[in-house]
Amino acid sequence: MKYQRILLKLSGEALMGDRSYGIDPKQVASYSLQIKEIVDKGCEVAIVIGGGNIFRGLSAAANGMDRVQGDYMGMLATVINGMAIQQGIEDVGLEPRLQTAIEMEQIAEPYIRRRAIRHLEKKRVVIFSGGLGNPYFTTDSAAVLRAIEIEADVILKGTRVDGIYTADPEKDKTAEKFKNITFKDVYNKGLKVMDMTAFTLSEENKLPIIVFDMNTPGNLMKVVMGEDVGTLVSN
Repeated sequence: MKYQRILLKLSGEALMGDRSYGIDPKQVASYSLQIKEIVDKGCEVAIVIGGGNIFRGLSAAANGMDRVQGDYMGMLATVINGMAIQQGIEDVGLEPRLQTAIEMEQIAEPYIRRRAIRHLEKKRVVIFSGGLGNPYFTTDSAAVLRAIEIEADVILKGTRVDGIYTADPEKDKTAEKFKNITFKDVYNKGLKVMDMTAFTLSEENKLPIIVFDMNTPGNLMKVVMGEDVGTLVSN
């Protein structure tokens, strides 16, 4: 196994499946089975999920809502998604732990770094929700910061596209895929992998990012085992 401890970043939209809104239980079940496969192989897994399938603070702000208020609403959406993933992971026989950056003790543990690491060492899947608990930071930033804090080997960004391309492959059929690319090249080419705050933090801490297609069963295992799947961004 190439990566012993990973942070898996999923977008909220990833949980929609074929739906236009909300959470598709079949998609949650599919992701949970893939996660179980790598945990059974000995991989330690932490997860950060976005909230765009339920509420997106930036979109609300663009329509006149107070940005801070909108961001907090978006953080709460990530907790809902975290609860859904927690249930899915529990259903496949694993022990998940949901931690939140905003305390809500009836449903989740508060984020405590040492506790999160102990859970990982005991092969529990740790789900970080609530973003960073502060407005103006995305779940990308939360994913990178949590990955650094728990000393993850890599960030795996699961998307519906199988890597980073020269252009959007869903719109431009001539777009070419990168197998490997440096952080600097991503900057220079203006490619969108994560928001700039998250991306810079990842580069400064020499934390590689792999962008891959999470919707193809088996891909997560291949990435963890070091197979040539997706696009690797590194220093």
